[in-house]
Amino acid sequence: MTHDILIVDDSPANMRLFSFILSSKGYGVRGASSAEEAIEQINTELPDLVMMDIQLPGMDGLTLTRKLRADPRTADILIVAVTAYAMKGDERKALDAGCDAYISKPIDTRALPKTIATLLERGRAHKP
Repeated sequence: MTHDILIVDDSPANMRLFSFILSSKGYGVRGASSAEEAIEQINTELPDLVMMDIQLPGMDGLTLTRKLRADPRTADILIVAVTAYAMKGDERKALDAGCDAYISKPIDTRALPKTIATLLERGRAHKP
């Protein structure tokens, strides 16, 4: 079974990099450059996992994460927070918002597929 991953990132370079890494490992990959576009994509087809950039134009990634967690239809989607602005306490904020994992940029391109595979295998660790 191919897992469907939605990458939510407003950087075309990050989108290309994440898409290349994950699709080369056999994942189905879709992209959204804003929270609003991500909501449209999720409403069309639920992904197995969302790679969520925290710093998005308009609605930020943590707000979108909270919205997804509040909706019973999307509450169990795995969400990985991804940010370039890793500050002390950011990981805690991401986990408190409902993210299942936290990755800081620049990403480790060899570790990313392993992290994603482990998350998909494990499923949501802290389902409500």
